[in-house]
Amino acid sequence: MAGNATFRHSNTALLSVSSVEAPRIVSSTDFDRRLASTLQRLKFPPRLLERVAGITHRRWWAAGTSFDDAAVEAGAKALAEAGIEASEIGLLINTSVTRRNLEPSVAVKIHHGLSLPSSAMNFDLANACLGFVNALTLAANMIDSGQIRYAVIVNGEDAQLTQEATLERLQRPETTRADFNREFATLTLGSGAAAAVLGPADEHPGAHRVVGGVMRAGTEHHELCVGGIDGMHTDTKGLLDGGLQLVVDAWHEAQPEWDWAAMDRYVTHQVSNAYTQAIIEAIDLDADKVPITFPHWGNVGPASLPMTLAAESQSLASGDRVLCMGVGSGLNTAMLEIVW
Repeated sequence: MAGNATFRHSNTALLSVSSVEAPRIVSSTDFDRRLASTLQRLKFPPRLLERVAGITHRRWWAAGTSFDDAAVEAGAKALAEAGIEASEIGLLINTSVTRRNLEPSVAVKIHHGLSLPSSAMNFDLANACLGFVNALTLAANMIDSGQIRYAVIVNGEDAQLTQEATLERLQRPETTRADFNREFATLTLGSGAAAAVLGPADEHPGAHRVVGGVMRAGTEHHELCVGGIDGMHTDTKGLLDGGLQLVVDAWHEAQPEWDWAAMDRYVTHQVSNAYTQAIIEAIDLDADKVPITFPHWGNVGPASLPMTLAAESQSLASGDRVLCMGVGSGLNTAMLEIVW
């Protein structure tokens, strides 16, 4: 099956990428303890989350801190690191899955919180866990065209309410193994925030060039993972199989043009140990070049990839080639090359 959408950017650079860790550490042991009676009744093995997903901890926000407050903090941090004034920003894209209401957009509060000018466009871009990578591409297109000079992309996620509702449901005596398996992925989520600033490469010669990449859709799988405020139902095996095939097809079709077999770093969306190892084996990546953050952060949705990139940025050298590899429920995948 052919169908990669290939794109190249001509004059866009990543000026900064930053993250904000939620402060409350919540262990998988804590979840196991709360679900002890259900796990025992359904004959699941001990330390299920850690053994199956490889996640030992995830994080929640402190009381009184909201996900969009954290997104504002991440955005302010990214602007400061980039050395760009809020008044220079022409575009703000919020990619958070988390939201309290259908309208207005989450972006409007973040726009206000960052004191961006009224001339700065702002909106939400929702595409499950792939949203941040999609936003990088959209902003780069607008910079390349000359429509804007600088863009800030933000994301804030809060897993606590969803996980608490899920834990409550799974403790009910009528919960079956099928119920538990459908909601298992919800327990792997985490909270966090991230932001990035993009600008014209010709005005920032020392910045990190956004080169381009590919996108591919497998929307026949749109019912494999469906989430809402109260929880998320996932066909875990179907999602792994469908997502893996989508990534493999996109990867092999892209290779003649992109030559990504020898990158310096592969920054993937953080899901679980099984998913990460499957990707590494399927396309023969060097595991030492694939940073892993999910054991201690969980799956932080669209923030997972930029949070991991921000953590890796301290060890990247000028000229290093980085491939950002994202997958979102639905299914969609994107691969975006950045030269450090």
